[in-house]
Amino acid sequence: MPIPMSATRSALESFIHAMPKVELHIHLEGSVSAATLRELARAKGHLDPDVAQWISAREAGGYRYATFMEFIEAFKFVALMLKTPADYALATTRLMEQFARENVRYAEVTLSAGVILWKGQPLEAVVEAVLEAAQSAERRLGVQVNWIFDAVRQFGPEPARQVAEWAGRYRDQGVVAFGIGGDEVRGPVELFAAVFRRARELGLRAVAHAGETAGPDSVRRAVEMLGAERIGHGLAAAQDSTVLALLRDRAIPLEVCLTSNVATGRLKRIEDHPLRRLMTEGLTVSLNSDDPGLFATSLEEEFRRARVAFSLSPGELILLSQNAARSAFLPRDARERLCAEITQTCQSPNRSGRLDAAPLAGLDHSNS
Repeated sequence: MPIPMSATRSALESFIHAMPKVELHIHLEGSVSAATLRELARAKGHLDPDVAQWISAREAGGYRYATFMEFIEAFKFVALMLKTPADYALATTRLMEQFARENVRYAEVTLSAGVILWKGQPLEAVVEAVLEAAQSAERRLGVQVNWIFDAVRQFGPEPARQVAEWAGRYRDQGVVAFGIGGDEVRGPVELFAAVFRRARELGLRAVAHAGETAGPDSVRRAVEMLGAERIGHGLAAAQDSTVLALLRDRAIPLEVCLTSNVATGRLKRIEDHPLRRLMTEGLTVSLNSDDPGLFATSLEEEFRRARVAFSLSPGELILLSQNAARSAFLPRDARERLCAEITQTCQSPNRSGRLDAAPLAGLDHSNS
């Protein structure tokens, strides 16, 4: 007997919510919601008319951008609203609270250190405020975070080198990796090979946005020239079977961000994303929210949308969550504990209302 759609959705949403999750690709600045912007304004005693107009435009449905560069301008707008270390601390606290609401057990959050330096702000003071806020929230909420310092490709290699050096200073305080984002065309990977070598000398892991707006060769070069251990987005990799083979053979995980690729104009629909093919090809794929404050999404919502768009089974949803845990820049035993928590929670109902995956296995995908 078919399960009614309402019941199916209720079971699905309960399952996704209860499943422990890991977020590997989220930008602190891009996580700032309209509500947090208003909170920042109240703390300063006024809401600037330009900010009010920008917030109203987002809330009226302006969470899609005609081009990637239009999105970059929106990201810059929010970044410029973060004027003090206290602002960054508040953004960190609100993000950690959101993680707790979504049952995100671990996250690696990208701090746009390159943008902070570009703004001329005191990076040391900002980082100290962010780390203190994160530690306080972790004690209160039980959510663990580590950090990735991100450089802006179009700014060039010297500013990126400065970011890498700063990341190295905080390696023992939760900064686990160095990465680059921004415009792939204006910042080709070959400009940053020496910077990534330096980052590795400093004991940092290596990540890179690639294949988000450029072609599959951008992904290949990020792996071969930068030594990227994870690829942010990697959307274009599906266009080249040799790049897919490279990622599979070298076990390079992809940080997939479905809503992001639609919101920035890269795809027309989530269904156009090659997620299913990437999984079928044997790649390690995780789901991530990227810039949830700018895209009106969340990690929990990304799982819901993936389930509906690609008819993913409960087992496949669990696999995506475990892939993120296995791809985290954590010691092996910590990764194994995360994977075990995901498995145990999804297969063993208990008094807290956590859901067994088995009843979902037979759900009619067409009704979800």
